[in-house]
Amino acid sequence: MRKKIVAANWKMNMNVKEAKSLCKTLLPLVKTNDKTVVFCVPSIDITEVGKMLKGTNVKLGAQNMFYEEKGAYTGEISADMLLSTGVEYVIIGHSERRQIFKENDVMINKKIKKAITSGLIPIMCVGETLTQREKNETLDHIKNQLEKGLKSVSKEEIKNVVLAYEPIWAIGTGHTATSKQAEEVCAYIRKVLTEMYDKKTADEVSILYGGSVNEKNAKELFSKKNIDGGLIGGASLKPEFAEIVSA
Repeated sequence: MRKKIVAANWKMNMNVKEAKSLCKTLLPLVKTNDKTVVFCVPSIDITEVGKMLKGTNVKLGAQNMFYEEKGAYTGEISADMLLSTGVEYVIIGHSERRQIFKENDVMINKKIKKAITSGLIPIMCVGETLTQREKNETLDHIKNQLEKGLKSVSKEEIKNVVLAYEPIWAIGTGHTATSKQAEEVCAYIRKVLTEMYDKKTADEVSILYGGSVNEKNAKELFSKKNIDGGLIGGASLKPEFAEIVSA
């Protein structure tokens, strides 16, 4: 049985005071026993938000991590540092990391493997640009990202990875992939996993959709067979996030 997951990606929003206030607002609204809710918060907020999440149904997540254990990597955060604060999930390979900070598939693969061996659950993001979609390159691009990002990840390890399909042209733009488009790619991701591993293994991996999900379109998106929840950006900073969780 695949996990139903709704993960909030706060991105670079919320100072510590604002983060605590948002948690105070959201926590009573997202109580649920039938799905996993994750708050992926800025590094500066992790410790305080972690304190507020203790004893609740909401899991603590980070937005990024480095693949080395320690050393001269100014500004980076290790898996061990995240674990020491109670983090359980970490977003890896978000398109903003790939595009703005030039993270490539080799680096993302190193991060994925480090997260897994450290006991963190990576949420690995894949997705195409508008140009790639218009050129009908979406599926080839997604397959390439999966094969390179999951290189040397074993059949047992992939069961502890969450995948998120986020079309770059839909992130923060107000343009959402139709439920048909989202389902098509999520089904294809499962097909690629079947080729890389086997059908039983592929059927156990949770696949999320992200890209301008809101309380109005969430129910339709989440009703699709291969969409197991969402990675939510801007809408996760509002009380309406609770309606997305309910969906």
